[in-house]
Amino acid sequence: MTEPTEPCTSSSLARDPTTVIHPRREPFEHGLLPIPRFIFSDPAQTLIPLKQKLLELSSNQRVDSAAISESLQISIEHARLVLDTLASVLHSDAEPLVAAKLDEIDSVGVDVHDLVLFLYIQSYKRLLPRTHKDSAAVTDVWPSTSAFDGYLSALSPLQVLTMDRFEHLGFLIQFGDKGSEGNSFSQSSPFFANSDPDMPAVPVPAAQVHDWLLQNIASALDYISERTSSKENGPASASDQDVAMADACTASVNKVSTSTRSASFIEGISKSSYVKHASDIKGSSVKVLNCHESAIYILAPLRYATVYGCSDATIVIGAVGKAVRVEHCERVHVIVAAKRICIANCRECVFFLGVNQQPLILGDNHKLQVAPYNTFYSQLEKHMNEVGIVPTVNRWDEPLALGMVDPHDSLSHPAGVSDVQAESATRVDPDQFTDFVIPNWFGGESTGATKGNPFTLPDAYMVSQHKNQKNLGEIRHLLREAPLEDSRKRELSSALHVYFKDWLYASGNIRQLYCLQGD
Repeated sequence: MTEPTEPCTSSSLARDPTTVIHPRREPFEHGLLPIPRFIFSDPAQTLIPLKQKLLELSSNQRVDSAAISESLQISIEHARLVLDTLASVLHSDAEPLVAAKLDEIDSVGVDVHDLVLFLYIQSYKRLLPRTHKDSAAVTDVWPSTSAFDGYLSALSPLQVLTMDRFEHLGFLIQFGDKGSEGNSFSQSSPFFANSDPDMPAVPVPAAQVHDWLLQNIASALDYISERTSSKENGPASASDQDVAMADACTASVNKVSTSTRSASFIEGISKSSYVKHASDIKGSSVKVLNCHESAIYILAPLRYATVYGCSDATIVIGAVGKAVRVEHCERVHVIVAAKRICIANCRECVFFLGVNQQPLILGDNHKLQVAPYNTFYSQLEKHMNEVGIVPTVNRWDEPLALGMVDPHDSLSHPAGVSDVQAESATRVDPDQFTDFVIPNWFGGESTGATKGNPFTLPDAYMVSQHKNQKNLGEIRHLLREAPLEDSRKRELSSALHVYFKDWLYASGNIRQLYCLQGD
């Protein structure tokens, strides 16, 4: 048996960053569901018999929503939610569930081993938010002392992992900043590297894999600690910023920064307009943090997007092919075309959505509203096609509300509230629905084929839109043809200006005019 290569634990800064192991953030940021049946007091021991039951119900080790519903004793709706969520956070685009079309997800099903890992992380507890940004704020946070102690050490000492089984660990961990892009996870390990694809690889004892993971985790933490210490006395470069969501509330750098984990951060924008095109975004995900009284336009194709801690802002996000999460926001308008969206702990926010899956609503929310998608830009359809968003399917008005209490946070909650369902969202009245016009002053990436909203408006909203356009035309005609003296026209113009200004401030649309202000 080939012995695993010992990770370097001295002079860690000289180590190739692509060999440093990291937890994948996506399952923990976009894959946790507050469903009581998923919270196990002893995940490893509970999941062993559950896995056997799932395998008995499986076809080629894959299960559909009916099997998930029967095994976990949850509703079919929640079982389908599990499949949709897994499709958005699995690590390999070659995985059949990830590649499946919307109407094929249930028939394709999920691999039992991926499902077991997904259920295993549902017992993860987030750390409490820190009151200030310190060295730990830029380090990786592992789910526990070892995320794999329970999962692997619960296996029989004689059990072995084949290369295929080993590959599933890529759901939880990755090497380097971009994971195993271009390489399978197994090829980044010493166990199966350079294996002959025409010959079955020799299985590896689970205990040996467990020890190798623990060594690499320890080495990675040493590397991160040394890297952080070396920068504490000097200014951090943009590439060093990797803010944990728990610490996002302290960020206020008022710029875009790119983390070493392939995410761009837009932080601390206040009372201004901010625009980013595809060429401005490094990586495949964006996090908009602590932005206030602003209009922010991210006109790019993305895999993931997070909006956190924003208030009194309008945020337009181009096309998101995996998942969007909006959390702890107040009086924010979010306009997004996405595969799926999760809304948590928000107040008085309005969401204009073009989404292929049901909007998921979690936590303590108040006065949320949803409406159909209401804007476009010239490259929107191109970006939607790149990330796999289907314009003929829009489930904006089918919100799915789960629990009001998030069992994954570390806060204590009053007894009895864990079963309370989150407050859902109401629909925007069609008479209050308006199109949102993205200013054409961007320049640069302005060429494209999209000339209108790619999502079809529901009839009630279409009728209201046509009525508003007709009324506007009639008012313009009356004003032009009104037999008024010049002095009276000036008075009328002044009165209209005053009422329009009042409306801009009362509606919050004044933020859209920040782009006209000088720097």
